Amino acid sequence: MSVWLPSAPCTPRACVEPAGRGAVALWGVLRFVAVLVLLLGGIVLLPLGRRVPAPWVRRWARSIAWAAGVRVRITGSAAPTGGLLLVANHISWLDIPLLASVRPARMIAKTEIRQWPVAGPLAAGAGVVFIERDRLRALPGTVAHIAELLRSGAAVGVFPEGSTWCGRAQGTFRRAVFQAALDAQVPVQPVRIHYRLADGHASTAPAFVGEDSLLASLWRVMTARGLIAEVHVEDPIMPGTHPDRRALARSAQPAATPQPGWTHAVLAS
Repeated sequence: MSVWLPSAPCTPRACVEPAGRGAVALWGVLRFVAVLVLLLGGIVLLPLGRRVPAPWVRRWARSIAWAAGVRVRITGSAAPTGGLLLVANHISWLDIPLLASVRPARMIAKTEIRQWPVAGPLAAGAGVVFIERDRLRALPGTVAHIAELLRSGAAVGVFPEGSTWCGRAQGTFRRAVFQAALDAQVPVQPVRIHYRLADGHASTAPAFVGEDSLLASLWRVMTARGLIAEVHVEDPIMPGTHPDRRALARSAQPAATPQPGWTHAVLAS
């Protein structure tokens, strides 16, 4: 197992809890159509590229979660402008628009996402940097490319755990991508994402783990009631404050806190 291809022990059967009382199927269909329309709208606007104002992109990203029936609460610091490495824990496909709600960024993603219907073309057109996770030899070139983007003033978003986790447990932030921030001398912006129900209990319903299919995960989210995505933006880690990528990754790793509704557990990847 390479540092670029981690895995998580989370599976739909073992980790993903029912969302609780489901909405009627009609609501799920309507939400699915609304999300699809928003994604198609994003594809239409892709030729405009960076000419689309960042506030519009943030609102569009939040609208995707809203259309899926998920309320979004963003707290904490405002993300800096200029070159920035955004890093977050990874639970769901919803994490991607949530991170864009903090600051629009060039995302790092596995090559398999390119084949996803609708979302794949949208990701490619949005400038996602696709990586071949099973090719360790490609890692130095990928890190160099990310550093180049950061030096140009772009924001780059990445989930350093390298795999989705259910939210009950979390993985360890892999160090490689942090080398790009060190090389480019840009801040690192940690973001903490977790999902809960309206009654305060944490929920694994949005988790997209193991052999779960994208369609099954979409339907589980869109037929759930009372899902809330909480996004906490930590203070940025400024360049020059950590001597190496190991220390920088450790500093950016969000502290795991017990959530109501389950026993606290942290599994190392």
